[in-house]
Amino acid sequence: MAASILSDETCELGEGPTYDPATDTLCWFDILASRMLEKKLSGGQTRIHQLDEMASAIATIDGERQLLLTETGLHVRDATTGKLKLHMSVEAANAGTRSNDARVHPCGALWFGTMGKKAEAGAGAIYWFFRGELRLLFPAISIPNSICFSPDGKTAYYTDTAVNLLYRLDCDADTGLPLGEPKLFVDRRGDRGGIDGSVVDRDGVLWNASWGGGRVDAYAPDGKLVRSVPVPAVQTSCPAFVGHAADRMVVTSAAEGMSAKARRADPHAGKTFLLDIQVNGRHEPNVLI
Repeated sequence: MAASILSDETCELGEGPTYDPATDTLCWFDILASRMLEKKLSGGQTRIHQLDEMASAIATIDGERQLLLTETGLHVRDATTGKLKLHMSVEAANAGTRSNDARVHPCGALWFGTMGKKAEAGAGAIYWFFRGELRLLFPAISIPNSICFSPDGKTAYYTDTAVNLLYRLDCDADTGLPLGEPKLFVDRRGDRGGIDGSVVDRDGVLWNASWGGGRVDAYAPDGKLVRSVPVPAVQTSCPAFVGHAADRMVVTSAAEGMSAKARRADPHAGKTFLLDIQVNGRHEPNVLI
């Protein structure tokens, strides 16, 4: 195996892994089960926090607070008690949508996506949030994914997994706002494996989880595929850099929509893995609310 099992807790839809170097803790989500999971990279049990609604991403505000992205908006979470306080509503009146992929820009702005709970065509969007301000960036997105940024903050990436085209666009390094129109970066139409979550390392290499492809693909800044790392679960969903030097990588996976036969053929579906590779990663910046 090219990966070891970091957590054998099976997620229906594992997503949103985020590592906090200050506590050596990885947090991730089982979106459909409204669960947040956390585990020390050094070992120990996986802790499970049952939530009142679907959530998909978390970012550090400071040593005491986190920002949690849920189906109703952005919530400030007390890192010690887990208590949530609504910070800003986003599509809260629309019971048919939920949150999905998200990533913090190097300046501290948050890009995040929403989508239909049944992945309805064009039901979602991608938003920008920074210092209390919210803007709609891209409407009519079916499955927003691969939100990530170059280390200097001058390039942003995103996809609609339903279309399977990965885009890049110029970005204001000081605000995280897009500049100009998106340009095609990678065309994966017809490929076995949808473009799911992504992260970008210190060298500008984009690492993408291939949903249905059972692998993580690495693309150079010019869009060339430079490496594929197999993962022992077909529905790989999102990678994250971990470790105090950000030199390791984890990836979540999902068992969503799989028949009993498919689950028997894919016994590790929904588990979270540590890849047997070294990477030149970087830690996520704090979000500025």
